[in-house]
Amino acid sequence: MQNAGMEYLNSRLMFGMMPGLTSTRMLCDALENPQKKFKTIHVVGTNGKGSTSYYLSGILKAHGFKTALYTSPHLVSLRERIRVDDVPISDEDLDRYLLQVKDAADKVNAGRDASQQIEPTFFEVLTLVAFLHYANSGVEVAVLEAGMGGRLDSTAVANGSMAVVTSIGLEHTEVLGPTESAILKEKMAVLGEESLAGKTFVVGGLSQELLLEARQFASDRGADFVVPDIRKDVTLPNLGQHYVENASLSLAVAKQFIGSSYDDALAIRTLSTRSWAGRMQTLTDAFGKVRYILDGAHNSHAVKRLVETLSRYYPQQKFHCVFGALKDKDVGEMLKLMGPHVSHWHITKTPYPRFRELDDLRNLLAGLGLNVATEGELSRKYLDQVLAEAGEAPVLITGSLYMIGESVQALKNDYEGLAFFRGLDQTTNEHR
Repeated sequence: MQNAGMEYLNSRLMFGMMPGLTSTRMLCDALENPQKKFKTIHVVGTNGKGSTSYYLSGILKAHGFKTALYTSPHLVSLRERIRVDDVPISDEDLDRYLLQVKDAADKVNAGRDASQQIEPTFFEVLTLVAFLHYANSGVEVAVLEAGMGGRLDSTAVANGSMAVVTSIGLEHTEVLGPTESAILKEKMAVLGEESLAGKTFVVGGLSQELLLEARQFASDRGADFVVPDIRKDVTLPNLGQHYVENASLSLAVAKQFIGSSYDDALAIRTLSTRSWAGRMQTLTDAFGKVRYILDGAHNSHAVKRLVETLSRYYPQQKFHCVFGALKDKDVGEMLKLMGPHVSHWHITKTPYPRFRELDDLRNLLAGLGLNVATEGELSRKYLDQVLAEAGEAPVLITGSLYMIGESVQALKNDYEGLAFFRGLDQTTNEHR
């Protein structure tokens, strides 16, 4: 039986995504502004936000700070999104804070006519829950991954003094603007739009043209601007140069935030053990053999990074690939990019209604001259079947973070790399 807090949260799904800070600010005031009780570092960008946030929170924790991490979406459980010192929020605290947010909304709406009442969205409610949890846990610094954009994202009300920009690409253009330049400005405005004296941007992954625009944005508002070098001495569990780039950003941010007590050797050691789940993550068996490679690449930009990484770490190798994707993704381009690296296509889907049907995937592959080896609903049984067919080679699972979440749920009890997820009950996932 679903508890009252989760019932309230799920009732918010009908409101979709509504960019803007009015509701969040009113509710923060009603909750006595929990977001003011800790320092905040914002992480914005098109790709790379989650890993950068995760790496950064680990470095801060290793330096003795009580550190919060807020990310989205989750892979298995909502509780993953809200962590303190790498521990996910408990079911009891999640329910309690959800009801506090509901009570605050009822209080704000009391006496207002229907046209003036606020209806917080799913993501806004979760952001407020995170603020309450962090404030009541005595968190010193929170690393907040923006959900969408920056200026109008509910995380912006925390009004931190530092922001990380990981990358810029065309996304949510109906809200963020039609060009990369417009999107960049929306994301950088997470720190505000007027004077930003005393605040700092740490920026990576931009073209030279966008980098000049970003620097000008910061300069016009009096903010500091840092473009760190990509480190050569970083070793990560996650495969791929893009994760080295994200880790380099996290190191630069930590150094700026911590100051003279920053220990680079400690930070590097911390990163060597920090695996961001489901993103170029290798799962090894008890004998140290890689059995699966999980990667949540779900758009063409991310697939380009995936195939670059496969070329580097597995040159000349072709994979048995378990592939599924959502209906709104450019799947044809994704398949075309991956084609040279796949020997056998195993197409799949989950019960989530936004997934492409198997007939659709089969037709897209056929149009590219590619054949389907097997197909079926994603399950542990299906993954075992593909693994057996692959023999000694690792199986690649990719195409959607939703599918990676289902795979993690199926495999978590048998691979130590997924131990974090044991004890977490599966909950539905929405990008809201």
